[in-house]
Amino acid sequence: MAQLWGGRFAKGNDRLVEEFHSSLSFDRRLYRQDIRGSIAHARMLGRVGVITEEEAGQIIAGLAVILADIKTGRVEFSPEVEDIHSLVEQELIKKIGILGKKLHTGRSRNDQVALDVRMYLKEEIRKVQDLLQELRLTLLDLAEQHVDTVMPGYTHLQRAQPVTYAHHLLAYFEMFGRDRERLEDCYRRTDIMPLGAGALAGTVFPLDRESVARELGFARISENSMDAVASRDFAIEFCAAASIIMMHLSRFCEEIILWSTAEFAFIEVDDAYATGSSIMPQKKNPDMAELTRGKAGRVFGDLQALLTLMKGLPLAYNKDMQEDKEALFDAVDTVKKCLLVFEPMVRTIRVRPDRMARAVRGGFTNATDLADYLVRKDMPFREAHEIVGRAVIYCIENDKDLEALTLDEFHGFSPAIREDVYAAISIENSLAVRRVYGGPAPEAVRQAIARARRTLAEE
Repeated sequence: MAQLWGGRFAKGNDRLVEEFHSSLSFDRRLYRQDIRGSIAHARMLGRVGVITEEEAGQIIAGLAVILADIKTGRVEFSPEVEDIHSLVEQELIKKIGILGKKLHTGRSRNDQVALDVRMYLKEEIRKVQDLLQELRLTLLDLAEQHVDTVMPGYTHLQRAQPVTYAHHLLAYFEMFGRDRERLEDCYRRTDIMPLGAGALAGTVFPLDRESVARELGFARISENSMDAVASRDFAIEFCAAASIIMMHLSRFCEEIILWSTAEFAFIEVDDAYATGSSIMPQKKNPDMAELTRGKAGRVFGDLQALLTLMKGLPLAYNKDMQEDKEALFDAVDTVKKCLLVFEPMVRTIRVRPDRMARAVRGGFTNATDLADYLVRKDMPFREAHEIVGRAVIYCIENDKDLEALTLDEFHGFSPAIREDVYAAISIENSLAVRRVYGGPAPEAVRQAIARARRTLAEE
């Protein structure tokens, strides 16, 4: 293996060590960031006089050719090469000779890899945010179509109170909005340029770190050279944000899976996002939802891996930190793939309002409305709660719904109940009167959608 550090050693590594040590198989995806960072570093070295501007120009030209060669597949990613940084430098020396060895002046692979990972993650954060935004737009579009689609709301997976499909979708709109905000916070802490920190103690050369940060699009430079090379909390923070995204996706997928069962039958997943059985010809399985639910655990594992990796490392850089990339890359790839599949799956779901409406009229979802009715008759809520509880027991024993009780039967529970009770406990009224800000009334939901549209426009 050709190495950047062989002068101190009397012999090369064992073959097994070379394979064990190499990270090229996974850090090769950082080639664009590595070359961009090297171009900015070379340009700065020429500008401050560490190398001549002519030398800087030759180095930059050579790096541009290497970038094009990698993109077109003309560079071999040999497993004998230690990492992407070594590969780029070796290719540069092949192209421009000994001058290529001047590129690394004033930097270490420690600050170089920290730079590459930060540049990579900044790009990926924006991509995930865009996917979240697309999903949120889809949820708003669907909510507009289903403002009047009544369904049961659940607590403890038991029917609780009437809501609408629109209101349910908007709950996830809010969750994914917070996910996007978390990524924005993570972006700010990732947007710090570490180049110039060297191995851990900076450099003796008069580097213009600010100009490199401007060229590479960083908002600021690192304040402490040891922190710059020894910290991966920005990557951990991304994996934490990604884990929360996956948790939200998993919850939504769990509902899709439940709702598509024959027992619920609220929805049907489009054929394009379902699979069948190799033995049971009638089956239609919501496998994309199940896979997404399963992949949440994978991202949780990536977060745990990074936390465990970093928890016992003394300052500054340690070779353990090479293990950060596979977990980070996996979290990035997984959350992006899940969002890419999830959005069209949700968009193409066939909703069955008839089944939803049938379910909402069973299970006494209007019981709270009867208690509220009695409260408006000047009865203390706790007393009203007890009366309605007894009425529900009566209905269960007699196989009736609350709205099917006669006025005489209602009077058996409270003389305060009058003919107007039927309007008060109707499903339509139950929804319509919940006009509180953020509530499920169609009027409130339309206002929520309008606010959400304005928020998206501002973002």
